[in-house]
This record gives sequence, structure tokens and C-alpha cells, in this order.
Amino acid sequence: MIGFIGGTGPEGRGLALRFALAGEQVLIGSRDAARAQAAADSVREIAPSISIAGGLNTDVAAQSDTVFVAVPYAAQKPTLESLTEELRGKLIVNVVAPLAFSKGVASAIRVEAGSAALEARAIVPDATHVAAFHNVSAQELLSPERALDTDIVVCGDDADAKRSVIALAATIKGARGIDGGGLENARYCEDLTALLLNINRIYKAHSMIKIVGV
Repeated sequence: MIGFIGGTGPEGRGLALRFALAGEQVLIGSRDAARAQAAADSVREIAPSISIAGGLNTDVAAQSDTVFVAVPYAAQKPTLESLTEELRGKLIVNVVAPLAFSKGVASAIRVEAGSAALEARAIVPDATHVAAFHNVSAQELLSPERALDTDIVVCGDDADAKRSVIALAATIKGARGIDGGGLENARYCEDLTALLLNINRIYKAHSMIKIVGV
């Protein structure tokens, strides 16, 4: 079971859609059960046959083996602190990119722990942490007929967990998972999100990344 904590935004719903289309059972979580169910319903409208449901973050965290953290950065710390027991022993995939916006221009926020992913590990030390999917366009994810033609960099210190997430990335049409080294490298993927958003603003596009030579 794959669960999304704070999965009601475009990125969470887009990834939930793609994984459900690949045959995974998916749960979308929120602090508000009605909002979570509405998000799940909106995804099911795109693909009525998929297995997807909504519920409270606590229930989603408890029921899922792999848990995606897809909340805004400002909400990460309080959200994870409220779920430490439910997340114990789970595989946590962090997609959080700490960002600030000024007049439409995105910039990366410096995180005291080094990155959102490292901060999450400090809050929930009894889980396995991987950082991935920061640089994937939510708009493209929500158009399931489209092949993404992108690479997804996966950072983590547990080799088996990284292989699992790389394999999960490969279930998305056109995507390829790339081993990005240890969790310490997550900061570079998080920061790159700001650059891509600014490129999108200039070109009115949905830019993503491609690693060549490997």
C-alpha cells in the first residue's frame, strides 16, 4: 500500500494517479478526511478503474508500507511530529522542496538540517528515508496519456530502499529512476525545483530534467 501524507495538492494527486495506474493500491491523506476523499475522487474521475481512497493522515500513515510526504515545507515538521508512531518502520519518500516566492519568482529556502529530507529523518529516525520526485511536473503527471520523458533522481542511504523507489519511478510512463547517492544529496534536488519553476515561468512550460551519459 502506498500512502500520501498531504497528498491533496497537484504533485501528490499526480503521483497517486500514476502509481494507481501501475496497479498499486493508493491512499491520499489530509488533516481533513473530506478533503482527502475529494482529492481521491478527483483522481478517480481521470481513471475510474484505479484503486484509490482518501482518509486522515494518521490512518493513511498507519495503513501504508510506503509513505510519501507531499506537504508544503512549512507543514512538514508539525505533520511528521504528529505521526511519529504511525511512521515507525515505514519507507518514507520525501518529495518536499522548501521554497519561497516573491513576485512570482521562486527561491530555495535554506534548511538548518541541510534539506527537508534530512530534517524529516531527524524527526522520524525509526523509519527509512528516501528523497525523490522533486523535479517532476505535477501538470504532466495529471495527464496520464503523456509519457514524461524525464529522469527521477532518488537519494537515500539504504540501498534496498533506493532500489524500491527507483523501480517505482520506472512504473511511470517515460520516466527513469536514477541513483542520486546518499540522502545528503537531496538538497540539490530540492533546490533545483526553484530553478525549474522559474524556467517554467519564463517559457510557460512544464520543464523537467534528463540526465545524459548514464
